[in-house]
Amino acid sequence: MIGQLTGMVFAVRIGHAIISAGGVGYKVFATRELLATLRPQKEVALWTHLAVRETILDLYGFSTEEELRLFELLLTVSGIGPRSGLAILDIASVETLRSAIAGGNASYLTKVSGIGRKTAEKIVLELKDKVGIGGEGGASALRHDEEALEAMKALGYSQGEARDALRKVPQDVERSSDRLREALRILGRQ
Repeated sequence: MIGQLTGMVFAVRIGHAIISAGGVGYKVFATRELLATLRPQKEVALWTHLAVRETILDLYGFSTEEELRLFELLLTVSGIGPRSGLAILDIASVETLRSAIAGGNASYLTKVSGIGRKTAEKIVLELKDKVGIGGEGGASALRHDEEALEAMKALGYSQGEARDALRKVPQDVERSSDRLREALRILGRQ
């Protein structure tokens, strides 16, 4: 299996990038956040997961091992395939997702296209004890993100814009009002 890939970014497309390594161009599916950081002709090192199906081999890339581990954990839930797992990782940071799952917050996961209430509840039920979150810090970060997200939606931002901005806010910014202010500052720069 391919566990790590280092190479030159050849092209970035919607949903994937072509990474040239050893004379071969690998099509690597990734989150929007990761794809936004990739630049052609720049070297990149990615943690990878090779999804094997009957006639297709798909490669999924992640910037951190922690993202890869959560992705692989999501794949253990029946009904969650690689595309759904990637979509879930696209909505929030790994810490926030772990907090949502550990805290039993299935409604947070229903924000993903294709993930309904029953599937979200199944994810929470099957992974609640496996996500390895400790302490109250993660739960409060999730609550602050939810409050900031609702405020941004009330200001007219789409859910996608709001989530993307909140993902870019450093985790050490904790209070809802501070996270909202920083997210709005990020959106103002775009």
